[in-house]
Amino acid sequence: MIINLLRGAAAFCLALTPLALPTPAAATALVTVPEVLPLEDAVGKLPVAEEDRTGYTRDSFKHWNTGLDAADGCDTRDEVLLAEAVQEPAVAAGCKLSGGKWDSYYDGVEVSEADNLGIDHMVPLAEAWESGADTWGAERREAYANDQGAATSLVAVTARTIRSKADQDPATWMPPLPDAHCRYIGEWTATKLRWGLTVDPAESEALKVYAEACETTVVHYNPAP
Repeated sequence: MIINLLRGAAAFCLALTPLALPTPAAATALVTVPEVLPLEDAVGKLPVAEEDRTGYTRDSFKHWNTGLDAADGCDTRDEVLLAEAVQEPAVAAGCKLSGGKWDSYYDGVEVSEADNLGIDHMVPLAEAWESGADTWGAERREAYANDQGAATSLVAVTARTIRSKADQDPATWMPPLPDAHCRYIGEWTATKLRWGLTVDPAESEALKVYAEACETTVVHYNPAP
């Protein structure tokens, strides 16, 4: 499916190291040259500002929409599930998924039933709102809520970890699996940089602490269109 090709291209781009980056001439409209930074430097690029959730409603971010392939009958949620499956599920009419397997990296759980998964916004919608999305128009907020242009923006994980996380940032919540922490901090930072979002003082300090501990973690991101 086209969705797997597009998200696969984005994942490949995020996995590149500085020595493997394509030349500008080789870049395409789908795979652009990413910014590649050590985690500590990437955290240092995040502007610090106080946050204000005034005016936020979840309805401010339209999701899920028809996704990258409007003709496939699957919405963004389903397309992410298909893209992140480690064993491809069967797809019936109405994009009903059955079978398949997924690895929920937040808690290290293997999932074999799509209904037991949720799609997590790496940076929750409320957090995005108070970090700068309150100034965006409806179209950009919809693009954010359905972002499949970066493999780290939307993550298929167990529903219970999403409920536990809710709208919290890394100052107050981290994945229950300790081995996931460096990856999570890298992806959180990449998402904030991709969308030009700020961090509050407590969040900034937490990210710096984790960056010191995750000294080999590298952040890859493309600014959102």
